[in-house]
Amino acid sequence: MTTGMLHLHSVLRYLVLFFALWAIFKSMSGMGGNKAFTKGDQRPGLFFMISMDVQLLVGLILYFTGGFGLNSIKSLGMGETMKNSITRFFAVEHLIGMLIALVLVHIGYAATKKAALTDQKKFKKSFWMYLIALIVIIASIPWPFREVGAGRSWFPGMQ
Repeated sequence: MTTGMLHLHSVLRYLVLFFALWAIFKSMSGMGGNKAFTKGDQRPGLFFMISMDVQLLVGLILYFTGGFGLNSIKSLGMGETMKNSITRFFAVEHLIGMLIALVLVHIGYAATKKAALTDQKKFKKSFWMYLIALIVIIASIPWPFREVGAGRSWFPGMQ
């Protein structure tokens, strides 16, 4: 089950990245003029938020049942986990980075629903929240070219 969840988590990252880029470009396109903020402008942010929420659920299952995460803290202890860059990344850094990104996405989406904000402020706030979230996400992914992602492939099941 853990392998299947890890593969699902790996594939879903591309959906998250796609929706992030879509939401950023949609928000950026509305910042340039006096465009009204519509449901169509809000939709990419909603998909970005939903994909992040699904990714969180899969990630939490992996965190509590997988080999890294909580099990590495239990078996090695927090001190040893923090000394090893790979176990520290998965047990602490990846989790915290992605939770920060999730909160930013939720803040950005909530801004699009506030009637008190002007349309331009909705575009601007969602743009900056989504962009910062994307930067945090990219920094928190264990890419194959990073030390923590060494031995991993771009897509699950490929080596």
